[in-house]
Amino acid sequence: MRLFEDLVEQRIVTAMAEGAFDGLRGRGRPLALDDDYLVPEDLRLAYRVLKNAGYLPEELVLRREIAGIHSLLEEALECHDRRQANKRLALLRMRLAARSGDRPVYLDGEFRELIRRRLAGGP
Repeated sequence: MRLFEDLVEQRIVTAMAEGAFDGLRGRGRPLALDDDYLVPEDLRLAYRVLKNAGYLPEELVLRREIAGIHSLLEEALECHDRRQANKRLALLRMRLAARSGDRPVYLDGEFRELIRRRLAGGP
């Protein structure tokens, strides 16, 4: 999904350059990221207790481990280590997809770049 994240990031940067976010209410103030108004009222206390105890949902744990493996793959690894990391990465992606009910989309580098260019309006 990095392809779509890159596209969104590019569009946000373009909008910022065009001034689309100037004059927004609350500009320059920190975001209220601890706001739990979207959590049903009967679950708020339980969620807060879990959060304060350091509990992380399995999806978040999987995403963090996937990010760690990606950073390992970016470093120079021996062929055997790279194969092991890719196997672990595939397993984690399957687990994450099973937890979220999504079908994962994996694109190789060249095809990913082609799709990114097309979505961005390029040739």
